[in-house]
Amino acid sequence: MSELIGNCLVAQSGGPTSVINASVAGVVSEALNNECIEEIYGGLNGIHGILKEELIDLAEESQQTIRGLRYTPASALGTCRFKLRRDVDYSRVLEVFEAHNIRFFFYAGGNDSQDTANKISKLAQERGFELRTIGIPKTVDNDLVTTDHCPGYGSVVKFICTTIREMSLDHEAMGQHDLVSILEVMGRNAGWIAAGASLAKGARENPDAAPHLIYLPEVPFTTEKYLDDVRRVLGRNRHCMVVVGEGLVDPDGNYVSTSSGATDAFGHAQLGGCGDFLQTTIEENLGIKARSAKLGIGQRAAAHCSSQADNDEAFLAGEAAVRAAVSGVTDKMVTLIRGDSDQYVCETGLASLEDIANGVKMLPEEWINEDGVSMNYQFFKYASPLIKGEVAVPYENGIPQFVQLSKNRVPKQLGDHQFE
Repeated sequence: MSELIGNCLVAQSGGPTSVINASVAGVVSEALNNECIEEIYGGLNGIHGILKEELIDLAEESQQTIRGLRYTPASALGTCRFKLRRDVDYSRVLEVFEAHNIRFFFYAGGNDSQDTANKISKLAQERGFELRTIGIPKTVDNDLVTTDHCPGYGSVVKFICTTIREMSLDHEAMGQHDLVSILEVMGRNAGWIAAGASLAKGARENPDAAPHLIYLPEVPFTTEKYLDDVRRVLGRNRHCMVVVGEGLVDPDGNYVSTSSGATDAFGHAQLGGCGDFLQTTIEENLGIKARSAKLGIGQRAAAHCSSQADNDEAFLAGEAAVRAAVSGVTDKMVTLIRGDSDQYVCETGLASLEDIANGVKMLPEEWINEDGVSMNYQFFKYASPLIKGEVAVPYENGIPQFVQLSKNRVPKQLGDHQFE
């Protein structure tokens, strides 16, 4: 295979994480090591910005700024939840690639983003434009198939466990066997994040340690069992802490609560409100104090409490994407592979974009205890290595100091593109 020479483009899509920028740092760092990559561009606001030919020159950023991406949360390049629907939009993407000699495309995102990357690559092949496309996994939800876990997941779990331990001390001081606290977490239709809260109990899985009850989308919810669970916990403890995944469903498969019935650009329901529902249920049926908290975007942006293991693997995924593309690979997403040794190790692999696009990896049923509200040792063994280590975030005057890209624009070569 002859060496492909041209420019590379990296973009970010979907909900940010506290480590997604580490993947961009990995792409830039590895791209600088390969002479076949002439220019290193970033696409602003994902595929939405590429349509508008809004590219920046990442090679012009200082090395200090690129290193600073390792501890900076959110999407430094900007992100979007925009779905390409028309043939003219896909054609426009290729026109931008051709105009800027983009031969290596790296897209960091979740299920829908990998589907977009796959379709762009297939169109390039149909039109004879040589392009190597590699997806970089990203989602706090941890629901991408074919990869052991996803960058972003370990950090959100670490933050939630920290929050639970802090809140539980508050509630232990305040409660008199009459306080119920509900924490609603992200995760969509999979319970990975909610399950991760169980790590706050520690390795010994103390039954009296918070969280006392975890309600997962994988386990159908009934009000009767919920009230019985709470009564049981309050009989033993001064307070009851509940963690609930936003995608909780009843026995008929209907969401227990949604924020508004609205959907996003990809047709996914806008979830939220389970915590308020569980709070009201307690107050109306048990007549005791209940409080509900929703961490919202705070849980995915908490770089001050992110996992070093997660950060390192996000960076590793960015490096691996470049190495794969330069070696001639395309239409793949980088995966994280867990080693077989007793001591946790992680390597990268590759999986077909077609196998990943729009799939959902659910929490294994065998990792959930028979009570339906707690996790067993198999889950602890899986998740605990992912939250290890602390990322060193610089502070100034007591406040975290994150970096911002200077975003030097690449001159446009095409006219404006109109899209809906």
